[in-house]
Amino acid sequence: MTQVHIEVGIVVERRAVESPWIDHAWAPLAVLPEPPPLAPWTSLQGTPERQSFYLGPATLTLHSVDTAHFRENFQAGRAKLWVAIRPTGIEPEIEFVGVTADPFEGEVYSENVADLVEALPMPEAIAEQVLAFFEAHHVEREFIKRKRAEHDPRKGGAPRPESGLRRREGEA
Repeated sequence: MTQVHIEVGIVVERRAVESPWIDHAWAPLAVLPEPPPLAPWTSLQGTPERQSFYLGPATLTLHSVDTAHFRENFQAGRAKLWVAIRPTGIEPEIEFVGVTADPFEGEVYSENVADLVEALPMPEAIAEQVLAFFEAHHVEREFIKRKRAEHDPRKGGAPRPESGLRRREGEA
């Protein structure tokens, strides 16, 4: 399996919210085609209601077995990158979980209900690298539907599990 690693930068946003339980919420905001020469958690532009931060560098890994998924990402319209972050409960308030161009892996990120996942527009420079990787490594695989063998109880084999609960003799 061939892999390519693309270094990117992650930008997050802290938004003020009106809620009796919390005063702000975090969300991934953008993926930069290259990590800038900034320290993680550098404050970027913003207002008191919406402040963005450079979260830090990250690695986008492309796997040759996922090329069909990359194709689906591009065929769906504007290509996306899925970014997942997680609240920590300590300082810093959030941590980076992952970034992917694979829509199915992006869906897996969403399975952890504590993680915050956003599908963000893929920058053109990254899209060019993903497409080049696709063209270099994609192999069309034929879909083969397996046929199920009919079960013949007269030929033996493992007995089928009984459904329901068995009662012991003498129980009502």
